[in-house]
This record gives sequence, C-alpha cells and structure tokens, in this order.
Amino acid sequence: MAKYTRLRERVAAWLEEDRPPGAALKRPPAATDEQLLRAHTPDYLRRITTGDLTRPEVNRLGFPWSEALVERSRRSVGATIAACTDALAGRGAGRPFAANLAGGTHHAFADRGEGFCLFNDAVVALRDLRARGLIERAAIVDCDVHQGNGTAALCADDPLTFTLSLHGARNYPGKKETSDLDVPLPDGTGDDAYLWALGKALEELDRRFAPQLIVYVAGADPYEHDRLGRLGLSAEGLRERDRTVYRWAKERGLPVAAVMAGGYAPDVEAIAGIHFATVRSGFETLCEATGSA
Repeated sequence: MAKYTRLRERVAAWLEEDRPPGAALKRPPAATDEQLLRAHTPDYLRRITTGDLTRPEVNRLGFPWSEALVERSRRSVGATIAACTDALAGRGAGRPFAANLAGGTHHAFADRGEGFCLFNDAVVALRDLRARGLIERAAIVDCDVHQGNGTAALCADDPLTFTLSLHGARNYPGKKETSDLDVPLPDGTGDDAYLWALGKALEELDRRFAPQLIVYVAGADPYEHDRLGRLGLSAEGLRERDRTVYRWAKERGLPVAAVMAGGYAPDVEAIAGIHFATVRSGFETLCEATGSA
C-alpha cells in the first residue's frame, strides 16, 4: 500500500533533515507463532499460514491470500510489540513514546480475520508484554473511524485491558462488539464535536481504569475526505486529536505506543501526512531532548 511507503519516506526525511535527538527507524523481527498464539487460536494460525481458507473467509479478509501477506502481517505485529517494548523501556530516559508505521489491525478476532486485518497486533503485543513480566494493565485508545470489534471481543473478559473506541456509529462493522467504552459518532461529525467527545471519553477512562501503557490506534480515516470514513475531521483536527491523547498521557506519566490503522482518502500524500503528524507529534509531545520515536 502506497501510504506506508510514503509515510516511511517522510519519517526518514524528517530524521535526516531535523535530526531529532534519539529518534531512529528500526526494523523489528516478525511475530513468532508463540506470540501470535497469545491472541489467536492454533487452528486459525495454521490455516492463515498455509492459506487453507474458504472463499468467504478470504472475502471477509478483503485481501487475496499470499505468503507475502502473512509475512507482512507478522512483521506488522512484531513492530507493535517492539513499539510497546520501547515505549515502556524509555520511561526513565524521557522517551516514553514509540510508533509502528503500520499496525492497528483491530478487526482480527481470535479465530478469524476481517476488514484487512489478519492478526490483532495490539492484543498480541499486550499479552506478550504481560508474559514477559513487563506490564499488567494497559488501555487501547482506538480512534480509527471503524470500531475495533476484534479488539473488543478479544478483551471482553480481560480485566487488565481497557478498550476505548471512538468510531462512526453507522460505519463498518455492521455488527458492533462491546468495548469497555464505546463512543459512536454520527456521520459528518467535525473537529469540535469530535474533540469534545474524545475529551469526555478520556475523562471516563481516567475514572474507571489506571493503565500503565497506552496503545493509541490513530486511524487517519476520520478525515473529511476519506472514502470510507463518513466523518468530517480536518487535517488540523486530526493533529489536535493526536495532541489531546498525547497530552493526556503525558500528564499521567504514561508511555504511548502509536499504531497507524486506517486511511483511505484518494490523496495518498494527504493520508501519509496525517500519519506522519501522528508520529512526529507523539515524539514532540512526549519525549524530552534525549527521547526517541
């Protein structure tokens, strides 16, 4: 997908031109079977790895199956694991932020994928962190325009993960799951109404849960020109959305791992720019002079 190439190019150019201290691009390893099985069933992992899928299953994924698709998805999960690990590790050094330049595959369930999502990277990452004794409680703050239905289902019986989803009420998926906190928004919601709803949602999260890490699913698809979005946020509104989440986390001393999630505007440069702003503002808001992204 072209937006990922353009995003990486923008991040690389920023690092080369501005040389923000401590910031670097890294290539993490692909997620292992052991890691993926923390969220997905053995049967699903076997069938998605070998391509033993029915036609309806392939249609539900939205992608034709290939070995390259599976490898890309494993690497995307590995990048979210690495971003979470680096954000946690950076707390004491003034760099509690890291980002996966892809990820946010929140429609993947334990036993199936859908909506362009093979594996649920955020849930795999949090369970891997717990298995390594690095964390207990975490919150997934999902601002993609589509509800994180797979995430909600996977974490329904998990008291250590709080799931918050701001999404279009009438958008995909047709059947919503139940997050710990769902904020459905009407079509056409613009900057002011969205930012008000986000602020209220973060206040509610504060009242109900005390996370040690935030996974921020920062979709670019609430953008007013997105083909699949149906909301009305401007590019500046999306930047303020990102800053709102980051400032909230900073005030509470919480590390943040950001993942990019959706973005489907015809203008690929616009989508890459929105994703890049998510990465850069996370670094600038959360990291001190010696920090990293």
